[in-house]
Amino acid sequence: MIDLPRYPLATLPTPITDAVRLRAALGGPSKCPRILIKRDDLTALGLGGNKARKLEFLIADALAQGAHTVITTGAVQSNHARMTAAAACIAGLRCVLVLTSRYDVPLVEGNLLLDRLFGADVRFVPSEDPMLAVGRDEEVVANVVREEAAAGRRAYVIPVGGSSAVGAIGYVTGTAELVGQLRGMGAAPTRLYFGSGSRGTQAGLTLGAKLSDAPYKLWGVAVSAGEPEKIERAKKAANEAAALLGVSARVDRDDLFTDQGFIGEGYAIPTAAGLEAIDLLARTEAILLDPVYTSKGFSALLYHVRAGDIPPTDTIVFLHTGGVPALFTREFAATRT
Repeated sequence: MIDLPRYPLATLPTPITDAVRLRAALGGPSKCPRILIKRDDLTALGLGGNKARKLEFLIADALAQGAHTVITTGAVQSNHARMTAAAACIAGLRCVLVLTSRYDVPLVEGNLLLDRLFGADVRFVPSEDPMLAVGRDEEVVANVVREEAAAGRRAYVIPVGGSSAVGAIGYVTGTAELVGQLRGMGAAPTRLYFGSGSRGTQAGLTLGAKLSDAPYKLWGVAVSAGEPEKIERAKKAANEAAALLGVSARVDRDDLFTDQGFIGEGYAIPTAAGLEAIDLLARTEAILLDPVYTSKGFSALLYHVRAGDIPPTDTIVFLHTGGVPALFTREFAATRT
């Protein structure tokens, strides 16, 4: 039992879908392993996604510290930013988002539209590298903290993606939930695939796998560049989370594998394989992937299944981390013509 403050935001437990129609489309049981999809796109908060698990602990920590305002960063179509805005709204907190954009005046669509609807104060910084998800946001964040203090408000800064020790605990508890569900199904998957960005989810999943004796190998699929700094970020978050929980388990660099082969031209730039994954899963299971994270993660799973890298007698799991608002952007719509 985790004895840390937790603010209820997510609809839990999320279900697991047995993707039988997808398996049939990939050749059936003689060629394709059983594919289970953990539906963390259905956490409900602000259209759902994996960040709800992290934000339950982050918002609770902000409230415990007497915060009036939460500040976080991300790309202009950040799922984390959108869900932070929703969480702040529910908790009665002010929210300021510092978002990186390739455009001086980004279109108000997708996640950015929802940020506005949830009442967030949005500031923009220019993007510097298409392979990465961030720009030089530190100075803007520091200015916002000073502005809030001058207005008599205490600010709580959430790192990009919620990638901190407190945030990582969301997927320690999420792993315990998943492993319990798998045992109840009599399933022992050999791999768990997930899209990996800022590595906060990876930190929690890796520590959680150790603590819950998970049967699978974690197969993170990078959606942006930044190695090896991101490995160190995940290691630090995981081990600080272990210290917060008072457990002896520790995460080493060797525990933090991330497949770099499916990034494509850069962060938030769709790949042909990712677009095919979106179409295939939508048409077989009516499950929607997004063009930034989950499509790239799922394209890796499809590649390995088709290459025969996973025995058809195995079971594998895909962690669906959400992101559906990114489908409702002109940039994605342009790929449909």
